[in-house]
Amino acid sequence: MPVALDPGTSAWPSPSVTERYTRTLVNLTREVWGPSCTFETAIGAICEGAAWALDVERVSVWNYNPDDAVLKCLNSWDAIKQTHTGADDQETLAIDADDYMAMLREVRSLSSVRPESDSPREVHRGVFPDFIQRFRMHAVLDAPACLGGELFGAICHESTRANRVWTNEEATFAASMGDFVAMAYEISRRHDAEDEVQHLLLHDVKTGLGNRDYLVELTRQRLLVPCREEQTVAIVLVLIDSSSVSSSAHAPSAEDVMVRIAEELRQLCGSEVDLARVHSNKFAFLMMQDIARTTAINLAERCLDRMFALDWESADTAPGMAVGIAFADENTIDDPAALLRQAEEAAQRAQTANNQGYEVFEPAHHDKLIERLRLERVLRKALAQDEFEVYYQPEYDTVRQQWVAAEALLRWNNEGIVVGAGEFIEVAESSGLMVPLGKFVLRQACRDAAQWPPTINGILLALRVNVSARQFASESLVDDIASALEDSGLSPDRLCLEITETTLMGSIDAALHTLNALRATGIHLAIDDFGTGFASLVYLKRLPIDILKIDRSFVCGLPKNRVDAAIVSAIVGLAGDLNLDVIAEGVESIEQQHALTTIGVRRMQGWLYAKAMNQETLLEAIGVPIASRGTESLMAVRQQENA
Repeated sequence: MPVALDPGTSAWPSPSVTERYTRTLVNLTREVWGPSCTFETAIGAICEGAAWALDVERVSVWNYNPDDAVLKCLNSWDAIKQTHTGADDQETLAIDADDYMAMLREVRSLSSVRPESDSPREVHRGVFPDFIQRFRMHAVLDAPACLGGELFGAICHESTRANRVWTNEEATFAASMGDFVAMAYEISRRHDAEDEVQHLLLHDVKTGLGNRDYLVELTRQRLLVPCREEQTVAIVLVLIDSSSVSSSAHAPSAEDVMVRIAEELRQLCGSEVDLARVHSNKFAFLMMQDIARTTAINLAERCLDRMFALDWESADTAPGMAVGIAFADENTIDDPAALLRQAEEAAQRAQTANNQGYEVFEPAHHDKLIERLRLERVLRKALAQDEFEVYYQPEYDTVRQQWVAAEALLRWNNEGIVVGAGEFIEVAESSGLMVPLGKFVLRQACRDAAQWPPTINGILLALRVNVSARQFASESLVDDIASALEDSGLSPDRLCLEITETTLMGSIDAALHTLNALRATGIHLAIDDFGTGFASLVYLKRLPIDILKIDRSFVCGLPKNRVDAAIVSAIVGLAGDLNLDVIAEGVESIEQQHALTTIGVRRMQGWLYAKAMNQETLLEAIGVPIASRGTESLMAVRQQENA
């Protein structure tokens, strides 16, 4: 909303000139930085505030187009009539000479007395004489609005009642108004960029549909809303078998087929049905439906009927379709991703059966659940028998061409076979085992890192440790960090905790409290797998973090995938604006390295440089002789904590 600064409505004495300037600057700072403020509302508020503070009859904001040598009025405020005129109703003025714009580039403000005169000192007359005469300007005070050293436009303060000699204080204030115009434009531009990044992160580029992350978050929101007794949340997943799509030069590509199917499926969406593309060949409907299940089944049948009705090149080349249906219950009410996986499992069973039918997920068929329970029991036994180890994957600086850090990774030594965390981390997290495992990794990694060289070629060698969602929520996390550092003797500035954006966005206020407490210990903080969760970029600038780690899913498609390149470029640009370092994960080829380097990423991690290795191998790789590793076992950690 425009700044309301009319002193005539107050019974108090009129404020002094300095008070007017100060009050205007304070109000505009609050206005321009407001979360709901747009560029249009911002410059409207700037015009009103400047008119009141300088006591002029008219203030206007102009945009300069150097290619066409024209000025476009974006907003003008008539203080007498108390009216705004927006850009749609404004005129465009051609600039016949470059003197005016050249002077604006060189000064903080540009004043003119009696611009209608013929004095060669007056620069406004030759620029837009008809405009000056029409508005009967007696004095003009202009200030440039510059972005990155380039002239974006100007704000013009116009006195139409009488001639006026501008003071130095007025000229300085006018220059501040030019800065506010530039600030409003830059904030608006960044908001647009953030919205574009957020859209790219949550939508499929080809079809415009929401992606998997979008659907999972939407499902979570739906599950939080109490349903009527006769209703439940359901996912109807459409699995497309495109293996039979014709590969002839005249036939559409597999991706074109998916785009066409997406358009057909869109036609089946109702007011309470949402459609997303959750995989390259999977579409999912999210719906509220009655407990009799007839609505979801009818939708599945309509999907199959519509596929049969499509006119393909031939019956043999028509893509197959199978549909899976899953209904929310007490097992999925707190896990929206599980509901989607159940629908996928049902669709897979339908495809295996006849490739053109549907299946409803039934818990009795869920063999994976049984395997999950078995794995949880085995992990608890492994925890008790001290079977877990810590491995390290180095991080490479492509500019300095050396290791600069290493990430601690949990491994399970299962009867001599080293098992990666990806095989059991989900079960460990959901069962609560990640809290004691996380403490073990933290303490052991700090002890190991204390044996590394503090620096390599003058660069601090850092240790990066992942923190799980449950560990981050633990009240003992800060104390665990302090204890691990004190026990190992590792300097705090060498430890960096990696936290996923999904973990941080669970409760932003609680996350901020924990992050600030962690920063107080002197360690560094990174957002891991950035771009894969549902982080709000509005909150990102509030988080006391140092590093963004670009998820491997955006790296694997480089350099050919333009969407991945655009997302990585956007993340790098955002990190630069926020003064954050960027690390790319999952780099496996020279081509990916070159693409990332071109975009502006210098720190990378992946199999191109090294796979995860144990402490001995890492020390050998960096040329440190191994005397006594002093490894602390998980059993010893627990015994010390219980003492």
